[in-house]
Amino acid sequence: MTGNDYIKEVKNLVVHCSDTDNDLNIDAQEIHNMHLSFGWDGIGYHKIICRDGKIQNGRPEFWKGAHVYGKNHESLGVCLIGRDKFNRQQYNSLKNLLLEWKKKYPKAEIFGHRDLIKTKKTCPNFDVKLWCKENQL
Repeated sequence: MTGNDYIKEVKNLVVHCSDTDNDLNIDAQEIHNMHLSFGWDGIGYHKIICRDGKIQNGRPEFWKGAHVYGKNHESLGVCLIGRDKFNRQQYNSLKNLLLEWKKKYPKAEIFGHRDLIKTKKTCPNFDVKLWCKENQL
C-alpha cells in the first residue's frame, strides 16, 4: 500500500445500498468476495449494515475506499444490505453510525451515493438528505 491509499481528510460520509434482493441476507464477507471478483483490493466500503441491523467492518477508516468514483480519497462509505426496503434496525444502525462519524469528522457532509457525483446509479434508493433532516443529523 502506498501513501496514496490513505484518506487524508474525511469530507464526505456516503450512504450506499448493496442493490441485492431485499430478502437476501448477505454480509461483509460476501461483499468482500464480490469486490475481489471485480479485481479490487477487497471490500470497498468501510462499514456494512446487515438486514438485522448489525454493523460489520469493511475497510479501516484510514484506508481509501472503493465506493464512489473520484471521491474515495476524501470519503467514508457505508452500505445498507438490500435494494430499496430497509428496516427499522438498519435505519437505527445507520443513524448511530453517522452520528459517531460526525463526532469524529465534524466537517464531513452526509450524502447518498447518487447525490455526491453525477451518476446514473440510484443508490441508495432513498433521499439521504431528507432522511438526515427527519432524523436530526
